[in-house]
Amino acid sequence: MSLISGQVLQLIDVSSLVNVVWLLSIFVFFIYGQRLQMYLIANDLSRALGRLKIMRDKSRKEAIDYFANSGKVTGDPTVRIDEFLDYVTIMPVDMDPNGIVGKLQHITNTRDERVRAEVSQMIPNLDPTKISVAENILEIATSLNQIHKIVRHYYLLGKKTNSYMLLFQLQMIMPMVLQEADALVNAVDTFKLGQPVGDGIGPIIASRYMANLPKQVVGKDTVMTVGEYKGRTLYVLKAEGPMGYVGEPGVAIQKLVEEMKVPLNVIIMIDAALKLEGEKTGEIAEGVGAAIGGIGVDKFKIEEVSSTHKVPVYAILVKQSLLEAITVMRKEIAEASDKVQVLVNRVIEEKTKEGDKVLLAGIGNTLGVAQ
Repeated sequence: MSLISGQVLQLIDVSSLVNVVWLLSIFVFFIYGQRLQMYLIANDLSRALGRLKIMRDKSRKEAIDYFANSGKVTGDPTVRIDEFLDYVTIMPVDMDPNGIVGKLQHITNTRDERVRAEVSQMIPNLDPTKISVAENILEIATSLNQIHKIVRHYYLLGKKTNSYMLLFQLQMIMPMVLQEADALVNAVDTFKLGQPVGDGIGPIIASRYMANLPKQVVGKDTVMTVGEYKGRTLYVLKAEGPMGYVGEPGVAIQKLVEEMKVPLNVIIMIDAALKLEGEKTGEIAEGVGAAIGGIGVDKFKIEEVSSTHKVPVYAILVKQSLLEAITVMRKEIAEASDKVQVLVNRVIEEKTKEGDKVLLAGIGNTLGVAQ
C-alpha cells in the first residue's frame, strides 16, 4: 500500500513540475516574447543586409574594373565612381501639379546629360556603345548603393528605437528587395557584353520594319524610318542602337504630330511588361493605352498627343520578370517576337485602311539592337 502511495505521489510531483514549467514558459514568453521575436527578426535582417552589402560592393568593383580596363581612362576612376554612387536626383515640388511634367523632363534630362558627361570625361574617345554600357553599369551600381543605404537606415532605426513593427515590416518586404537587387547584379554581366536584354523586345520588332530604310533622328537617342505596309504609310521609331538607351519616344511622337504635321490614324506600341506570378515568360497581352514605363514624362506626352488629336493607341506587351527584363534575352522572349510581328500586322490591317498613316513604336532598352 505504501509503495502504491509513493508511486502516486511521484506521479503527482512530476505532473506538478510539468505544470510549473509550462506556466513559467508561458509567463516568460508573455514578458520576453516580443524581445525574442525582435532578436530573431533583427538577426534575419542583419544577414539580408550583409547580402545587400556584398551585391553593392560587387557592382562597385565591376564599374571600377570596366572603366579601368577600357584602356582610355584618365587616372584612377575609383574616387570619381565612389563620388557618383551618392549622386542624387531631387524631384520637383508637386504641390501644384500644373507644369510638373516639364519640370520632371528638365531634371531628368539634366541628370542624363551629367552622367554622360562624367563618363565621357573619365573615358574620353570611347565609342558610343561602350559609353552607354558604362552609363548603365554606373546606374546599376548607384541603384544598389541606394538600396543598401535605405535598408540599412530602417534596420538601424528600428534597432535604435526598439520598434518591433518597423523591423517586422522591413522583414516582410526584404525578399522582394533582395530579388530586385539580385536582378540588378546579374544585369551587370549582360551590359558588359553588350547583349540584348529582355526589355529590348520592342526595339527588336521595330528594327525588322526599319531594315534597309533611311533613318532620321527625331529625339535624343531616338530614330525613325518611314516605310509602307499594304498601302499604309508606316512610321517606325525606336531608341538608337546598338547603344543601351531607351530614347525619348514621347518627344518623338509629339514632334511627329505637332511639328512635322503628320496626321496619324493609329499608334501601336510594343513593350515588355512585368509578368504576374504564375504567368509564363513570353506570353503576349494586347490592349489599349501608352505602353511605356519610366517616371511618366514620355507616357504623359504620348497620352496628351493621342487625346488631343484623337489618335487611338494600341499596346502589345510581352510578359517577363524583372530579372528577365534586364538580363540576356531568354529564348521564350525571343521566340515571342515572331508572334508579336504577326499581331502587329493584324492590328494594322484590322484597325486601318489603305492611305492611313500608322506609327509603330518599339519601346525599351535597345542595347545590342541596331536599326
